[in-house]
Amino acid sequence: MAQAAVLDKVERGEQLKRDGVIIRTWDLYKTYVMGDQTIHAVSGIDIEIRKGEYVAIMGPSGSGKSTLMNLIGCLDTPTSGQYYLAGNLVSDMDDDQLARIRNKEIGFVFQTFNLLARATALHNVELPLIYAGISKQAREEKAKTALRAVDLEQRMLHKPSELSGGQRQRVAIARALVNDPSILLADEPTGALDTATGNEIMALFERLHRQGNTIVLVTHEHDIAMHAHRVIHIRDGKVERDEKIK
Repeated sequence: MAQAAVLDKVERGEQLKRDGVIIRTWDLYKTYVMGDQTIHAVSGIDIEIRKGEYVAIMGPSGSGKSTLMNLIGCLDTPTSGQYYLAGNLVSDMDDDQLARIRNKEIGFVFQTFNLLARATALHNVELPLIYAGISKQAREEKAKTALRAVDLEQRMLHKPSELSGGQRQRVAIARALVNDPSILLADEPTGALDTATGNEIMALFERLHRQGNTIVLVTHEHDIAMHAHRVIHIRDGKVERDEKIK
């Protein structure tokens, strides 16, 4: 019986892949116990995101969107429910398996860039490939290609302190792209930028989406969410509404 259940899970993952579904959650919960209080940060979320979509997950502070992002990004595991990423049932994985799937399938873009201060843009972009065990020559070529994709080929030997905020975020986006991930997962990617630079970064995301990348953007800002083609509104740990806007 247990073997049949495992087979069902594998078959379901294969079917999702055939259908072009990158992210699928069923009845996803994340619960924290704080003293005598139980907090449902994510409370029974069902979402489906297909290959090539550009989706914003939007909600106010405390809505559960950051917890959902951590679950989607394989940075945390759900308390209950199922989560498939690129056909893999990640909700059943241990920490080591999660780390491997995270490095292979997800490119992260954070508000604070998370770049190594003493490393060049090129070396910062190479980092995920080092963890993946790719040879030095292949790493360098892939990193240069990723930097060209974000219009930073001329700055690849500069360190973060020698780059503007927008250029640093472009390096972070190149690093996210370098492993050819299933999804780009961006957490408040313009939060540390002025409005004009933020608009440039959002224009870059639009271009990357047109080139076939699947993008999931997490934000509390309505203006930023409106750059996406679909917005999933989160409130009190639940999907309040899910709307296509383009």
